[in-house]
Amino acid sequence: MNAPPEHRHENSPADRPARLTVGVVGAGRVGPALAAALQLAGHRPVAVSGVSDASVRRAAAMLPDVPLVPPAEVLARAELVLLTVPDDALPGLVEGLAETGAIRPGQLLVHTSGRYGTAVLDPARRAGALPLALHPAMTFTGTAVDVQRLAGCSFGVTAPEELRLAAEALVIEMGGEPEWIEEGDRPLYHAALALGANHLVTLVAQSMELLGRAGVAHPDRMLGPLLGAALDNALRSGDAALTGPVARGDAGTVAAHVAELREHAPGMVAGYLAMARTTADRALAHGLLKPELAQDLLGVLAEGDER
Repeated sequence: MNAPPEHRHENSPADRPARLTVGVVGAGRVGPALAAALQLAGHRPVAVSGVSDASVRRAAAMLPDVPLVPPAEVLARAELVLLTVPDDALPGLVEGLAETGAIRPGQLLVHTSGRYGTAVLDPARRAGALPLALHPAMTFTGTAVDVQRLAGCSFGVTAPEELRLAAEALVIEMGGEPEWIEEGDRPLYHAALALGANHLVTLVAQSMELLGRAGVAHPDRMLGPLLGAALDNALRSGDAALTGPVARGDAGTVAAHVAELREHAPGMVAGYLAMARTTADRALAHGLLKPELAQDLLGVLAEGDER
C-alpha cells in the first residue's frame, strides 16, 4: 500500500508504512480472526479489548501475547483499528470514541458490520479517521479454523473512493476477495446474506430434529450428501434446481407433511407453510409448477393456515 513519495498525500493510506500496528475493539468471533489473518500478512497486532470471559479466552488463544486493554487504549496504540462489535452497539461505540478524543487523525478505522456502510463512522471521520467497512461474508466459530476459511471468502467493501484501493488491499491481504457494495445497498446486501446463511441453519436444525424423531440415528450423515447436492445445484442453477413435492404440485404429499408436523412439531408448521408458499410462487414463475396443479397445492397451504 506504499506509493512513491511524490504521489503521497497527507493522511492518505500511502503515508503509512507497509506494515501496520493493528488493534481490535470487541474480541468476539470475528475480530481476533481478522487480526490473526492480518498478522500472517505481516501486520502487527498490538492491543485488543474484550469484556466477557469468552472474549478474554478467545483473544488469548487467537492473539497470544497481545495485551488486553480498554478500547481507548487500543486506539492509542494502533494505526489500524478493527471495530468488531454487534451491529446495534456500533453507532454508540463510534460516537463515544469520538467524543472522548480517542480517535487520532489519519487512523484507519474498520468496522465489520454487514448492515452499515461508512456513514456510521461519520463521527470518527470528523475526528480525522479514515473510515472503511469490510464485512466478511462468512460465519465464524471463534477458533483458528476461521483464519483458514478466510481464503477465498468474499468481503462486502464500502469506503470513500480515495480509500477504495486501500480497503481492497487489506481484504486481499487477509486472503479474501473484495466485492464493492454501495453505501445505500448495505442493508439489502446484509438481508440477502442473512436470508441465506442464518435461515439455512434454522432449516437444517429443524430437519435434523425431525429425522431424529423419526428414528434416524445419524441425521447429519443422512442430510450431508442431500443438502450438499441441493446447495451446489442451487448455486449453479438457481430456481431451476427446485425439486420436491411443492415444485411438482403434489398436494396430497404436502397435506400429509402438514398433518405430521401438527402432530409432532407444531412449532414448525408456520415455517413450513411460509417456505412452501414461497417455493410454489417461484416454481410457478419459472414454469416448473403446472398451473393446473398449483390450485390444489395452494388450497392445502391455505387450509394449513386456517387450522
